[in-house]
Amino acid sequence: MFNLKKIFIGPPLSTARLAEERLGKAKALPIFSSDALSSVAYATEEILLVLITAGVTALSYSIPISLAIIILLAILILSYRQTIYSYPSGGGAYIVANDNLGTIPGLVAGWSLMIDYTLTVAVSITAGVAAITSALPSLLPYNVELCLFAIAFLAIMNLRGIRESATVFAYPTYLFILSVCILTLTGLFKYFVLGYQPPSHVIHQGFAAGQAITLFLILRAFASGCTALTGVEAISNGVKAFHEPAPRNASITLIWMGIILMSLFTGITTLANLYHVTPSHTQTVVSQIAEQVFGRNILYYILQGSTALILILAANTSYAGFPLLASLIAHDGYLPRVLSSRGDRLVFSYGIIFLSMLAGFLIVIFRGSTHALIPLYAVGVFLSFTLSQSGMVVHWLKAKAENPKWLHNALINGVGALITCIALIVIAATKFIQGAWIILILIPSMVKLSMGIKKHYQEIAHQLSLEGVRIQDIKRQKKNIVIVPVAGLTRIVINTLEYAKTLSGDVRAVHISIDEEHTKKTQEKWEKYKLSSQLIVIPSPYRNIIDPLLRYIDQVEKESGPDEIITVLIPEFVTKKWWYNFLHNQTAFVLAASLIFRKDVIVANVPYHLNA
Repeated sequence: MFNLKKIFIGPPLSTARLAEERLGKAKALPIFSSDALSSVAYATEEILLVLITAGVTALSYSIPISLAIIILLAILILSYRQTIYSYPSGGGAYIVANDNLGTIPGLVAGWSLMIDYTLTVAVSITAGVAAITSALPSLLPYNVELCLFAIAFLAIMNLRGIRESATVFAYPTYLFILSVCILTLTGLFKYFVLGYQPPSHVIHQGFAAGQAITLFLILRAFASGCTALTGVEAISNGVKAFHEPAPRNASITLIWMGIILMSLFTGITTLANLYHVTPSHTQTVVSQIAEQVFGRNILYYILQGSTALILILAANTSYAGFPLLASLIAHDGYLPRVLSSRGDRLVFSYGIIFLSMLAGFLIVIFRGSTHALIPLYAVGVFLSFTLSQSGMVVHWLKAKAENPKWLHNALINGVGALITCIALIVIAATKFIQGAWIILILIPSMVKLSMGIKKHYQEIAHQLSLEGVRIQDIKRQKKNIVIVPVAGLTRIVINTLEYAKTLSGDVRAVHISIDEEHTKKTQEKWEKYKLSSQLIVIPSPYRNIIDPLLRYIDQVEKESGPDEIITVLIPEFVTKKWWYNFLHNQTAFVLAASLIFRKDVIVANVPYHLNA
């Protein structure tokens, strides 16, 4: 089992190597920006999907809508740049909101981001598989299987460590950036210099065009296009993953991400308008643009391949952000503490596995459909945007005595909070019926769950604490009654009985009789080997082993005094090959599970290792 883990994950890394696992700007950009950069592959398409319902004349509104999104992006970049310098320890919206607005806003921001990260994995991978099936339609029936395979691949790569995954995933990201740049420049040259005349707009089957161009329609299109902004906060969440000086390197990476994202998004939206591209159920907008610009040649397939890769690898931003964020919340006691532990490769392994399971579940439920998942998208991230920026305003108000630029900084974050709040209201209102209501219910539910987890940890800590307790007052057991369940007399039972003698002078071997002949042979062996331990035979005419044993333990417990304790030692053997264990010890497992919640009964398994 360990060798298999070592092959897939790699050998363990020492804690001392944590600093070596940090990233430079060139590797951090693809790791933390792949989500935001990849969204240009479907953000324009989501805008057009809404506008096409009002006919081809409405498609031209995609240009001003994209401009509004780019302005919002610029505001967010400036705002999160300030967050990076103010909170260099990372944590982003959760830390900022928790520190300045309180526990509940902090948990709302944290869960909003974690839900968004989960949706990012699901949406990015389904969009990436859609790019593959656009180029290879024969794979369309297997889109769910392809999605789950992609999640498994990403999980394994991230379990190997952030530095190793960054090295592997950097090349596809830069290939995508280069491919879209070539597409944009070639497309503009072909249209304006060579005078290419694109075919007329075609409304594909399944897209009804009968709505009027209304403000609500424009706002719906804006809300759908805001998916281009998801992932912008990832760099501020992962500042600690950068080489020192971490805040400066993270800030530079954030600015470069913003510039590249604005350029790619503008290019795709412009070409979609110039080349009269309309949404289709069988081919993505980027694929249609590339087909007109390049034709079905090597450049087309390189672009489609790099698009598929960046869309799938966009999920890697979530694999960088989700485990780190979950570890911070778990460290504060609002999630299971196991999520705050680093694994063999210095990554938060349980967070990676948890994220993979959640995303896989979503993909199976929604059958790998990007358009079915998109309505759930962006609500959470814009809620976290708003809380983060509002928290930063409070932060500057607190720091005005020490920071002479507090007013300037507060205005930047205040504008960011206002704009993102307006965008949040628009997104929630326009996507509510389509599925956003699920997120608006889920976030409060998860916050309540987190508060329950925190309360549980506090109660446990209180009961375990030695504060105000004298050691001599703690109950001490003076006598130990050891019960050993035995099915027959074997080396394993002898091994357990000998161990039991080291714990107590009162050792009772209990045999549940479901076969009289077998019981008789067991008793004869017991006498033959002259065992000192008492053998108690309990008949079970209904062939039930667990219940009669539990009743006997209850009886012993009633008869025992207040200073006596009961220990149940369960004999079991361990085979040489780990998979052989599935063939044995089922009764021992059920018995241990039945006894584990008994308040005054100690349960232990006594292993006997075999050579086969």
